[in-house]
Amino acid sequence: MKKTDSTIPDEVKEMTFWEHLDELRGTLWRILIAVLVTSIAAFAFKGILFDDIILAPKSKTFITYRAFCHLGEWLSMPSLCIDPSHFQLINISLAGQFTSHMNISLVAGLIIALPYVLWELWRFIKPGLSEDEVRSSRGAVTVISLLFIAGVLFSYFVVAPLMINFLGGYTVSDAVANQIALTSYVSSITMMTLLMGLLFELPVLILFLTKIGIITPRHLRKYRKHTIIGILIVAGVITPSPDVFSQIIVAIPLYALFELSLAISSRIYRKKQEVAAE
Repeated sequence: MKKTDSTIPDEVKEMTFWEHLDELRGTLWRILIAVLVTSIAAFAFKGILFDDIILAPKSKTFITYRAFCHLGEWLSMPSLCIDPSHFQLINISLAGQFTSHMNISLVAGLIIALPYVLWELWRFIKPGLSEDEVRSSRGAVTVISLLFIAGVLFSYFVVAPLMINFLGGYTVSDAVANQIALTSYVSSITMMTLLMGLLFELPVLILFLTKIGIITPRHLRKYRKHTIIGILIVAGVITPSPDVFSQIIVAIPLYALFELSLAISSRIYRKKQEVAAE
């Protein structure tokens, strides 16, 4: 006797295209609401958002500058004592400050809501995965969120202060004073922060590419020297400073990400080989 739909458990019923579309729409609405709520909360705390966070790297009392100065005293390298207060932030457009407030609030809202956003996306795609795929990807939301936040913090406490110090103090002539537009300062901070957050997702990307067979540990080891040179170039671009010590500070975590990616790729590839042998 043929079973009716009523005898099939809900969790194994196949959804139609329109049901998938409704589910996706609901997921996107919940994500939009979450980002909107966190962005409004960030917008409301203007003093904390700007004075204590965004504009903090412009002050010589910022924790990174104080740490560098202590390290410079210990290493007898006075050049590590950084004073970024030699340039002035100005607003040159009528809506400049309001626009900057809006943009920063949206970025802050997205960063704060990211774990929930990833969880919603995971909840949407989970029913289409097999039990093995669900089991092997357990904890992915936590790992991706932690890596992104680590990249954001690395950018904020290391990359952004070095970038601000060099670019804010660079002059082509003593006759030209630096008066940096607020919108330029804000966009530089946010772009660098988001870029480093995405860059820190490299281990997740390598894991995925290894699983689908595009990358193997042998390829990564083969191009290790090229990667080191590339990382040094990236560090030089991120921190356009003649101070080699600053570039090394940026390069070391990036290289650590590569080695972590290599270790993850080796583990995944070894498991694939064991499964294939069975």
